Amino acid sequence: MKKKLEMLEQLQEIDVQIDILKNNQSGLFGEVSGIEQELDSAREVVAGLEARIAQLEQEKAEFEASLATEQENIRRSETNMKEIKTNKEFQAVGREITVARKQTQEIEEQILQKLGQVEEVNSELAGRRADLTLLEQNSEERREAKQTEIDALQGDIDADVARRAEITQALPPGLVKRYDSLREQRRGQAVAIARDGYCLGCNMNLPPQLYNSLFRADDLISCPHCQRVLILKQQQAG
Repeated sequence: MKKKLEMLEQLQEIDVQIDILKNNQSGLFGEVSGIEQELDSAREVVAGLEARIAQLEQEKAEFEASLATEQENIRRSETNMKEIKTNKEFQAVGREITVARKQTQEIEEQILQKLGQVEEVNSELAGRRADLTLLEQNSEERREAKQTEIDALQGDIDADVARRAEITQALPPGLVKRYDSLREQRRGQAVAIARDGYCLGCNMNLPPQLYNSLFRADDLISCPHCQRVLILKQQQAG
């Protein structure tokens, strides 16, 4: 029975180590995900600026079309003025031309404003694209470094899993099942150290008769409080 207890203790040490390795690996996966999210955010900014430029260009094109229409109206009105015979008609067309010229001036101002906005956004876009290029290069290096760490941890996990399999195969299936069930119920700790009359798993006092029976190590004894399998570890003299 002492040998089985030692194997259970080894099994728990391996499982704790596997948990630590997997937790570290999960953290690295989270960092890789963070790198991807950072890239996605930068790409969204670039895409948003590109969409803004396309919108401004479309608005500018619409103003340019309106300007061309107004300029054509002015030319047509000026041509018609040559054929007008009455002063009243001449004044009416003149007013139309004045209004049209004012409209063309306003449209030209709008076009200049759009050109300025396009130039401003293009300048920002150029900077964002440059930043994105650097970020993509840097992110690739960071991803590769994280993946190397992940792969190294996986190698350690695989080695521990193999060691675990050797131990579980040497133990009775019922005992392994009991151990796994306890480990699941007790936050990863199925085996607890007993010392000086206490269970160090739950820090509760053990009944004296039960504690004394641990010295014989002829049976599996569980803590009556937390149900963990107890292994006696006496305090070594200093």
